[in-house]
Amino acid sequence: MRLDRIDIAILEALQKDGRIPNAALAEKVGLSQSACSRRLDNLEKSGTIRGYHARLSNAALGHQMTAIVHISLSGQFEKTLSDFEAAIKRCPNVLSCHLMSGEYDYILRIAAKDLVDYERIHKEWLSAMPHVTKINSSFALREIVDRTAMGMKPEMA
Repeated sequence: MRLDRIDIAILEALQKDGRIPNAALAEKVGLSQSACSRRLDNLEKSGTIRGYHARLSNAALGHQMTAIVHISLSGQFEKTLSDFEAAIKRCPNVLSCHLMSGEYDYILRIAAKDLVDYERIHKEWLSAMPHVTKINSSFALREIVDRTAMGMKPEMA
């Protein structure tokens, strides 16, 4: 879907406030409410907008530690990858998982209460995953950037 300046304005407004009422959004981007609603519907149907959610604080929920984990598998066969991906989706502490190029097959971002909790996650989940041959864990000391909003550049229009 090719985005024009109004689509970009809608996306920028929603990234700042996903709960903005349609009337306020329409006014902000210079459309009627019905036209804004149609545009929003098109952005959702095209997959440009993947969903709406509340951002929770891991620390407020008792997860003070973030681990970045690199995983190597025994191979990159389709069954190996699909077995691992199905299993990792069931681990509640995994915040994100990406198939990677390079030295490791996957990189994970994991929330843990503390080092003891991470040890439990490692033992009960990560080392029990199918086809895992290597796990390399690093622990975040401080979060510098955690964006949910992406800058919209005019060349997208």
